[in-house]
Amino acid sequence: MSHCNRFVKFPMSRRAMLWRCANGFGGLALAALLQDSGFCGVRAGGSKGGGARGSKEPHFLAKARHVIFLYMDGGPSQVDTFDPKPRLTQENGQVFKMRMEPTQFNNNGATLGSPWKFAQHGQSGIPVSALFPHVAACADELCVVRSMHSDFSEHTNANYFLHTGLGLAGRPSMGAWITYGLGSENQNLPGFVVMNGGLIPPGGLENFGSGFLPATFQGSIFKPSDVPLANVLPSEARPALQRNKLKLIRDLDEEFLGRVGADDQVESAIMNYELAFRMQAAVPELMSLSSETEGTKAAYGLDSKYAPTQIFGRQCLTARRLVERGVRFIELTCPSVGADRWDQHGGLKAGHENNARAVDQPIGALLKDLKSRGLLEQTLVVWAGEFGRTPFAQGSDGRDHNPFGFTIWLAGGGVKPGTIFGATDEYGYKAVENKVHIHDLHATMLYLLGVDHTRQTFRFSGRDMRLTDVFGEVVHSILA
Repeated sequence: MSHCNRFVKFPMSRRAMLWRCANGFGGLALAALLQDSGFCGVRAGGSKGGGARGSKEPHFLAKARHVIFLYMDGGPSQVDTFDPKPRLTQENGQVFKMRMEPTQFNNNGATLGSPWKFAQHGQSGIPVSALFPHVAACADELCVVRSMHSDFSEHTNANYFLHTGLGLAGRPSMGAWITYGLGSENQNLPGFVVMNGGLIPPGGLENFGSGFLPATFQGSIFKPSDVPLANVLPSEARPALQRNKLKLIRDLDEEFLGRVGADDQVESAIMNYELAFRMQAAVPELMSLSSETEGTKAAYGLDSKYAPTQIFGRQCLTARRLVERGVRFIELTCPSVGADRWDQHGGLKAGHENNARAVDQPIGALLKDLKSRGLLEQTLVVWAGEFGRTPFAQGSDGRDHNPFGFTIWLAGGGVKPGTIFGATDEYGYKAVENKVHIHDLHATMLYLLGVDHTRQTFRFSGRDMRLTDVFGEVVHSILA
């Protein structure tokens, strides 16, 4: 007798029958306990599992509970933003006097001075270029790291490296690692949210994926609008119909699990279906800004005449609301300004000015708003691109990619405010003092969240994987 190729017979052995009977009554109690996040947490770095969404215990006392990652896609120029180099101005137009490393396009020109003036701001006197007047007003909150360096000078590889700790696709994003280790404080929203400003970075959605971690930890991508993602509004006429559909899906999945045993993919699918159901109530309330004052919305630039400022302003305001609701990791991506992201191989002045105009006011408002609400000290804000730019021109008025020395800044969440750490050479080309690698940045972010990066591992392909691979040192000098 022939059988359908998709039919698989699962005979019940004597052992399986005894196991089911013995655990059945305990399972009734366990099912109720698993609905309580206080019972379903797994310690950070714990064993492989389907991934409970409840808040989990850190390895040690954390200084931060949330991360807002302001991702400056394309690579802002360090010497035009937060790392002034007078020598570039003095030698503008002259032959560049350091040995040039191979660049992405090798259309190298002369030394290029910054088109923008720098001024010192706040009691700390941190220099900030004229590109960022609103961020400059928050200078005393910033910890500026001028000695970053990366292993990659091409966007896709550098993006993977910044997000996942490896320059290739397939590894979990840092947001996935953080929610895997710490869980979420809100059972009705994802623990890892990506605000899509309109530009998916080179490398695509793999930058926000869960890799070999269970799918419950991948980034959920929201648009900054009243309806941030498809199907968030129910299509059924009555809530009972939707609950019945969800129950049927769960029953089928659990029946399958009962036959084949634990399976991360199926368990993650069950959890994601249930989360999606709860999100249909939580997300509309989150995205509605009707409870925000007109003054707050104006501060974030929602009334700006420049549309990209409105888009990024809504992202920043939503990020604050997500932090208030216990979401663990929020990443903001850049809006389109009509040209390329922070990737000015030509037209440096217009390109960087447009990108800065889009993000400066919203970021300044976010920092002030978080502080006024008592949220900044528990929220780590990170501003970074995947690399920096060359101090010499590409062609006549652009800058090529530069992974050898660039600038990021951090604020809140346990870092020293009003400080500058590390330095590049006198041209701003290469990090030369207190160098900080991408692995070090990841290790430090995890440390501020109470996670030992060497202990947070996941067994995959016969190896204990971690965000920092076998590298990374916590940069204790920038911690408060």
